[in-house]
Amino acid sequence: MNGARPPPVKGVAKRVLSDSNAAASVAAMSDASKFAPGGPAGILPCQAIEALIRHGAIASDRPFEHDQVQPASLDLRLGARVWRVRASFLPGYGRTVMERLEHVAMHELDLTCGAVLEKGCVYIAELQERLALPPGVSARANPKSSTGRVDVFVRLLSNHSVAFDDVVEGYSGPTYVEVAPQTFSILVRTSTRLNQLRLKRGVPERLSTRSVGVDLTDGIAGFRARRHAGVIDMDFEDGHDPRDYWEPLIPRRGELLLDPGEFYILASKEPVEIPVLEAAEMTPIDPSVGEFRVHYAGFFDPGFGAAETDSVGSRGVLEVRSHETPFLLEDGQTVARLVYEPLTERPTRLYGDSGSHYQRQGLKLSKHFKFWS
Repeated sequence: MNGARPPPVKGVAKRVLSDSNAAASVAAMSDASKFAPGGPAGILPCQAIEALIRHGAIASDRPFEHDQVQPASLDLRLGARVWRVRASFLPGYGRTVMERLEHVAMHELDLTCGAVLEKGCVYIAELQERLALPPGVSARANPKSSTGRVDVFVRLLSNHSVAFDDVVEGYSGPTYVEVAPQTFSILVRTSTRLNQLRLKRGVPERLSTRSVGVDLTDGIAGFRARRHAGVIDMDFEDGHDPRDYWEPLIPRRGELLLDPGEFYILASKEPVEIPVLEAAEMTPIDPSVGEFRVHYAGFFDPGFGAAETDSVGSRGVLEVRSHETPFLLEDGQTVARLVYEPLTERPTRLYGDSGSHYQRQGLKLSKHFKFWS
């Protein structure tokens, strides 16, 4: 009986299967511990986000992309449909986004081949990511840096929500994004990333709040958006001539006059550093500081500006829009607050590990533009 397969040894296959199940069980328990309600309160790092994906707490019909999970956040991708709406809205208790859309939608656009979202208009787009958050885990969204720097106002919507950008603990359902281009019309398509999601366990402690001043020293200190520029392709990096979209600003006597309704890109006076066990959010300005809004894109990942990531000296780039009255901004004046919160554990990746357009940045336009020279 040459070549005959020997009889199986009793118990071996069963033991191998048992060992495999045990290993999978240990891995699952390890994953679950990353976001269990009894753990320390804080922002979930990348490995915990990846565990949520493995467990189906974050799901998508399309495979997740390799660079979608950031050190302490998840990039969200546009789906196939977007609706032009006549007004912004919140669904409110007991109502879904789609139910509310029936009353405000004007027309639907197909994003599979790309579509232009025009400035001055409001849109609601479906996102590819669905959530089934475990007990004790909530989420908050913000625009990505590259979105805020081209003056595109985006806010997350979820079913039954009574506040933009916040997703309640244990939420299960689809996600949507409101998109309102303010200065430039934009070209987007399915899988364009405009906003990002930060997940939290419990209520993280506010470790510190720091003031952020503006740098208005000599030379080009900022840029003002041109009102009647062309369309910006949100997936085309380093492909737009900045002079077609921006005017450079040179302050006089350390001052800059902000005109009502105009959009500006400025830089922080001091370097920004985010320790590797913390994350931060730039909070919108309050009226007691000035008649303008700073920083649509508020998330700063662990390791930004830190020695460990070789990015000491990085500045915070500030997106500034003046309100009803002209406002005279002075060098060093406080324009925003940076709020620091703890992570639940050290992330396995830090800011810039996979490359970043904004590593060691000073004053810098979004990644869509060629270098200003």
